[in-house]
Amino acid sequence: MFGVAGYVNAQDAPSVVPDMNPNAPDIKFESEVIDYGVIEYDANGIREFKFTNSGRTPLTITSVTGECGCTATTIDGKPGWPTEPILPGKSGVIKVKYDTKREGRFEKNVTVTSNAKFATKKIRIKGEIKPKPAAASQNQQQ
Repeated sequence: MFGVAGYVNAQDAPSVVPDMNPNAPDIKFESEVIDYGVIEYDANGIREFKFTNSGRTPLTITSVTGECGCTATTIDGKPGWPTEPILPGKSGVIKVKYDTKREGRFEKNVTVTSNAKFATKKIRIKGEIKPKPAAASQNQQQ
């Protein structure tokens, strides 16, 4: 068991070591956390992380993944991130969608994989979904 854990950690190591090339692209987010606050049940769950390529060469995002099925990074069948390289100094957005039919507090990580100095970057969403409202007909009967 420990051998497997060591192998998994060894596989993750390259993404933790920064690219020391001074010309490498770099992804800089306006905010690494989006707080939905307290929102209604079944409200619009789409939010955008704004970022800039602060490096010296084009930035290519290869994937964006949520930590569970409640956090989607594909919106309307399309990637929620730019599929074309982002030139140095230019900006873009990464869209994420939380399933707002899940009541209660949430805090989820989203992993961005790219050719930036740090190949993987974790960003986070959090908030609270209000309980599902009672049906209007039930309220009228009371």
